Amino acid sequence: MADSGELKDAYVSVAGVKVHYQYAGSGHPLLLLHGLVGSAKNWQRNISFLSRDASVFAVDLFNMGESERVPGLDAGLEATADRIAAFMQELGLDEADIGAHSHGGAVAMMLAARHPERVRSLILFAPANPFCDLGKQLIYFYQTRLGCWFARQIPHLPRMLKATALSRMYGDPSRVADGALEGYIAGLRVPGTIDHVLQIVRRWSADMSLLRSMLSKLASKPTLLIWGDRDRAVGLISGRQLERMLPQSSLVVIPGAGHIAFEEMPEICNQTMRDWLAARLPVTGNAV
Repeated sequence: MADSGELKDAYVSVAGVKVHYQYAGSGHPLLLLHGLVGSAKNWQRNISFLSRDASVFAVDLFNMGESERVPGLDAGLEATADRIAAFMQELGLDEADIGAHSHGGAVAMMLAARHPERVRSLILFAPANPFCDLGKQLIYFYQTRLGCWFARQIPHLPRMLKATALSRMYGDPSRVADGALEGYIAGLRVPGTIDHVLQIVRRWSADMSLLRSMLSKLASKPTLLIWGDRDRAVGLISGRQLERMLPQSSLVVIPGAGHIAFEEMPEICNQTMRDWLAARLPVTGNAV
């Protein structure tokens, strides 16, 4: 399907739900999963480069981005991973390399544990994981009545406050690219988005415990962990612990980068991904 370097938008029905994705390139499939309040647009600075060697698919996860909203949809890691497997089935993707960020990284690990035949390798940017204590107080806050009320106000907050929040996810706020904010806030305005995010937050501890119990199933899966050393959301120390738990993993630390390294320093991250795939796995596509 991804037969050229031109970025295209498309929709596919998965169990009757309309799912939006972007795609470009040719070669072995590379599926990109965004973080908790992100979208496919978060990968805009990566797709063009990566599509030189791969068929790249950046998906708007269910109830996020431009995908359809379904009230009461199971927001757990297992259900989300199973829906990604169903998405791949609909697109005819028997197997893919999975690139993922933050909460999407946790989804990717669960996908590899539950559907190992679908995942050739994992490239995880600061994935949410059971070893991270950062943000626990914020998770607890959003589980309270006051926290739920505040979360529902976020889409209506001034744009400047949202921009400030995004800049804190960068190691250097000056590196936030024009248009990057829209990839995080556009979907928040769609009714049902905040409800889905709150469902994810409510079961965060249980899902992290479940993920920890599943890590042994990833023992043979080639995995690249990429972390910024200024990550304030998912601490680098948890990345080192995750590396120890995954025998076939390697950890690359990007000096000066924050939580969204692939957006903040795309040139470094793009080349790191490409080199790792070329070194560890069979090269397909139009390598140049």
